[in-house]
Amino acid sequence: MIIIEGGAVATVDADATEHAEGHVVIGDDGRIVAVGAGRADVLDGGKGQPARPRSVRRVDATGCLVTPGLVNTHHHLYQWATRGLAQQKDLFGWLTALYPVWAGLDAGVVAATTGAGLGWLALSGCTTSTDHHYVHPAGGGDLMAAQIEAAHEIGLRFHPCRGSMDLGASAGGLPPDHIVEKTDAALAATAEAVERFHDPAPDAMVRVAVAPCSPFSVTETLMSEAATLARSLGVRLHTHLAETVEEQAYCLETHGCTPGEYAERLGWLGDDVWLAHGVHLDDATIARFAATGTAVAHCPSSNARLGTGIARVRDLLDAGVPVGLGVDGAASQETNQLGAELRQAAYAARLRDGPAALTAREALALGTMGGARCLGRAGEIGSLEVGKLGDLAVWRLDGLGHAGIDDPLAALVLGPPAPVELLLVGGRPIVERGELRTADERDLARRTRQAHQALMRKVRP
Repeated sequence: MIIIEGGAVATVDADATEHAEGHVVIGDDGRIVAVGAGRADVLDGGKGQPARPRSVRRVDATGCLVTPGLVNTHHHLYQWATRGLAQQKDLFGWLTALYPVWAGLDAGVVAATTGAGLGWLALSGCTTSTDHHYVHPAGGGDLMAAQIEAAHEIGLRFHPCRGSMDLGASAGGLPPDHIVEKTDAALAATAEAVERFHDPAPDAMVRVAVAPCSPFSVTETLMSEAATLARSLGVRLHTHLAETVEEQAYCLETHGCTPGEYAERLGWLGDDVWLAHGVHLDDATIARFAATGTAVAHCPSSNARLGTGIARVRDLLDAGVPVGLGVDGAASQETNQLGAELRQAAYAARLRDGPAALTAREALALGTMGGARCLGRAGEIGSLEVGKLGDLAVWRLDGLGHAGIDDPLAALVLGPPAPVELLLVGGRPIVERGELRTADERDLARRTRQAHQALMRKVRP
């Protein structure tokens, strides 16, 4: 049992319950057994109390804020090996510049970048992360297995999305022909990935989603049949949508409709779908997303880096659309800290709609419960409530950078990046006192440098 007490607690439950000084208790099974104000008294043997644990660890959270662990809803971890490139390109130019580099991906590069990216996310307060991997070069090895093994080492809950592309440049798509798959092969590999790795259990560490890449790199056949496949297997659907004005123009010219209308035509709206970006959505599409429960992964820093625009987060929330946060690909958002994305979300919303557009508490909700809703895990993670999984972050707010900010949530969201004092996944410590405990950070960095160098040698002999 782990007893965390003495600090502020933001539960992010349906009532947005907060305690100026409270406690969270995680039982031997890795689930939350108590949350409340003041000190914990779960060991007094009272009626309804859990059985006395085998051992007890007490954590003094004085000077800290306890929140649910952050949930990353969109990422491309392999891009960690290609950061800092194509710095002034828009999305299409950026992709065109980087596709030839990504054609050299193999299992070794993917393993190294997955470990580095997830380790870095953990250090920024993230306990669950998805990944959208859609580049599968011939002869690259078992990329999904490499990712899952690396995720197991770091210890975060992992939602890898088996991505795919089957629309090469010769057929009017954006990616070069030599890195796209045949439609049937992509569907078969996706089904195999779900069958091999997906775990539907409530405390699952790995869940797999079906994720063709985007409207400009995937055929209508793959998009529609992927939706049918996912629903037959009982897993979720993910893709990019409405990220840029160029995509809007592409869909209008190629398909005669907006990206949102195209998604609906192909069966891509529903409460089992979450879509990355959603920057350029009209009122009608937002209403359809709300009516169908379709979720959006908001990636403010990546959208800013590529100059794609600012998503209508306030309008999405007001309409009732589930919205989570994503750091997006490491090559379009080199910081890759989910904790920092809370601030970016608040700032971007205010740039678009004014200073009241998104509060600090709403930003935290996007990064926690909003993300849990995107991934279909709102009953398991995303808030600190009895019975939920013991995935949480303890943020240290008593240092110089946060001195004088009385509101701990404002300190976390609007202040400088807060050190993670403790990060738990199912009650297991992943980060303690700002250090990764499950892997050696220097080794992760070394492996990633080697992966970057190996990849770049293939295009710069």
